[in-house]
Amino acid sequence: MSPEQGRSGRSFAPPRWVLRALWTLHRAGYAISGGRLGLRSAADDRLGTLRLRTIGRRSGEERATMLYYLPAGAGFAVVASNAGATYAPAWWLNLQASAEGAVDLPGGSVAVRARDAMGSERERLWRRFVERLADYERYAETAERDIPIVILEPIAEEADA
Repeated sequence: MSPEQGRSGRSFAPPRWVLRALWTLHRAGYAISGGRLGLRSAADDRLGTLRLRTIGRRSGEERATMLYYLPAGAGFAVVASNAGATYAPAWWLNLQASAEGAVDLPGGSVAVRARDAMGSERERLWRRFVERLADYERYAETAERDIPIVILEPIAEEADA
């Protein structure tokens, strides 16, 4: 039995309110440490953690969220699962309104443009995510929606003329 499985052998994930509390603590740890804690590079056997910054589609203010990621070419793949909620996470709605944002990583920040992974690219990435965190399968079962995999591709900063 793997660590993420309960006694029944089925995948176990805590209730959504517990996840939201943990996400809040994660963000607080990042803020209190001045960004020294909370980010992790991805490895062959584990997901990395990045901080995604977007502009709120209604507020126009910067919003930030911590997400698991996998490398995807020169960019980063993230899952818009919202822990299996029936609605998409706000960060994905923000990126649909304005595809540009920024990613904070252990080595610094990168400006990115978001796109929805499709077809075989999506299926390949989905399998990689599920191999590293089985909860994604449960989220897909409970979400009652297609869960997007979002590719955050680095964009070159325009040179000053």
